[in-house]
Amino acid sequence: MLAIARSTTRLAVAAATTVAALAVAAPQASAAEDPTGTDVKVSVEVSTETREFAVANPGEVAAAANACGSGYTLTKAIPLPVGTDPRLRLATVFTYNSQAGGCLIFDNNTGRAQSMTAKVCDGYPGTKCDSDTGTFSQYAGPVYTKYPVCATVTARMSNFINYTSQYAFSCN
Repeated sequence: MLAIARSTTRLAVAAATTVAALAVAAPQASAAEDPTGTDVKVSVEVSTETREFAVANPGEVAAAANACGSGYTLTKAIPLPVGTDPRLRLATVFTYNSQAGGCLIFDNNTGRAQSMTAKVCDGYPGTKCDSDTGTFSQYAGPVYTKYPVCATVTARMSNFINYTSQYAFSCN
C-alpha cells in the first residue's frame, strides 16, 4: 500500500512540477520526509543521462539536494543497479557540488526500509571518509567531502546493491 501511495505521490508531484532552463523544483518525499521548496541547479557538465533523469524526476533531485543543504548543484544521478531502466531502479546515487565541497545522497527507491551505507572518500592524504550506515526507509546520507573531484563513492543496500565508483563526482 505504501508503494502505491508513494507512486501516486511521485506521479502527482511530477505532473505538477515545471522544469525551466535546467532548474529543478518541487521536492517529493523520496529523499526527504518534509523538504522545503528550492530550486536545484544542474551542472552544465552533467551527462545526458543525468540531465534526462533530472528532467524526469525533478522532485527527487530537489529533495536530495535539500537533504544536502543550500547552494548545491547536481553533478550526477546514478540509477542502481547500474544498467537498470531508471523507472525500475531500487536506489539512486545523487552527487552535488558547492563551494564547500561535495555531498552524496543514496536514495532508497524500494518503498521499505533497507540496510544501507553511503560513503565518500576524497583520497587526499590525511583526510577522512564520511559515511552513513543503518536501516533507512528514505535515504542514507548526506555524507560530505571537502574535495569532491574524483572522490570514491560507495553505496550498498542489503544484499542487492554494491556500487563503488571514482566517477560519481566530476573527474576533471
